[in-house]
Amino acid sequence: MVMAVAVAMAMAMASLNITLPPSISISSSLSFPSRFHGRQFSYHSTPSSSPSISLQSKTNFIKSKTSDFSSNCSLIFTTSRDSSLISVDDNGEFIVVNFYHFVFINDPEFEVSRHLSFLEELDIHGRIYINEQGINAQFSGPSGDALTYVKWLRDDQRFRDILVQISPSSQHAFPRLKLRYRPTLVQFDLGSQDLPLLDPSMRAVPLSPAEWKARLKSLNANHEKDNGDLKSCILLDVRNGYEWDIGHFQGAQRPEVDCFRITSFGLSDLQVTDSDPLVNVDKENIDVLMYCTGGIRCDVYSTILRQRGFKNLYTLKGGVSNYLQKEGPEKWVGNLFVFDSRLSLPPSTFKPGATTTSGTQEAPANSKFASCYICGSRVHELRHRNCANLDCNLLFLCCANCVSELRGCCCPNCTTAPRLRPVLSGSERYKKWHLYRDSKVRSETS
Repeated sequence: MVMAVAVAMAMAMASLNITLPPSISISSSLSFPSRFHGRQFSYHSTPSSSPSISLQSKTNFIKSKTSDFSSNCSLIFTTSRDSSLISVDDNGEFIVVNFYHFVFINDPEFEVSRHLSFLEELDIHGRIYINEQGINAQFSGPSGDALTYVKWLRDDQRFRDILVQISPSSQHAFPRLKLRYRPTLVQFDLGSQDLPLLDPSMRAVPLSPAEWKARLKSLNANHEKDNGDLKSCILLDVRNGYEWDIGHFQGAQRPEVDCFRITSFGLSDLQVTDSDPLVNVDKENIDVLMYCTGGIRCDVYSTILRQRGFKNLYTLKGGVSNYLQKEGPEKWVGNLFVFDSRLSLPPSTFKPGATTTSGTQEAPANSKFASCYICGSRVHELRHRNCANLDCNLLFLCCANCVSELRGCCCPNCTTAPRLRPVLSGSERYKKWHLYRDSKVRSETS
């Protein structure tokens, strides 16, 4: 009986379609929910042409709800996952997991309840949104708990093909679990709940990281020729302005708004500005290459553009995080902004040994890339900070001199605010802002 249970667990683990930085070792307790009344397990893979994984019980018994039995088991099986050494032990290291999937869900409220019931016994923090069109999830936890949830989800035929992306974290990257029904999986001011997201033909054509790199090389080659022809391709950054400010693909068009949800790129019936790279383009022949962090924003926005008549839309499958893991930082400048407590990740997080070109890449004229929000000087630490004024909390880049002069604030006015948090230096991060609401914060202005 033990062998059968272990085989089922092992085969389920092997079937996971997970994108994991290839040389990162993940170690954690692989604990199963108490509904299985299991104990600690570990699995290991060794670098080879056909990676093998062993699943070995670290206790002498597994207790089910109906019977007790004891045995020692050790199983070896192969996986098709492209990875090198991966180990999961019991030292409690954390991972951050991201995925989304468009699929029809007949009763999303019931689906939310089902997920909550499963997760109540796991140590998972993050944001998981579910509606009639699918799921969008970003969460952190001990690797065992996080992968247990992924495995459970993929046991459902509707979610079997999700692309799961994983990155390491030293602790929980989110303050708590927020799992709920949400009318839109991605927020746009134009709305997205009525978009035909379940129709793949209405979304941009996904390009693999290798295909994306080839298109970028071709784009740069054509740009260098500078033959005066009309543009045949536009590289569009479908993220917020502050994300672009610490990292982007070379040659990408920068959003002219801090928050991309209010953009009007390509929407000719709204206010048109000279900064719109999609204004007055040939919608029948122009190629629009779109990218974002994980891919979902491009899928949603490309559907809006498709309805506006754009024919040749392409997106980077899995977003920048998938590209950096598969291809490294070629054609990429800087770090990747992430929407959790880590805020900024260098390319080496996804592909060990990879280096960013932020130190040598010259910023284009009038560019905000790697620029101090206050004085405009070059910032070498590509990591945002929050304004020390609790009631402002602006996320901004700042040089060391301005941090000292304005005591961690974004402007002189904020330095006289009644609720000021302590000045943080270096890579220190504030705790979540809501933790300061009822706590004593510095009120002195000197």
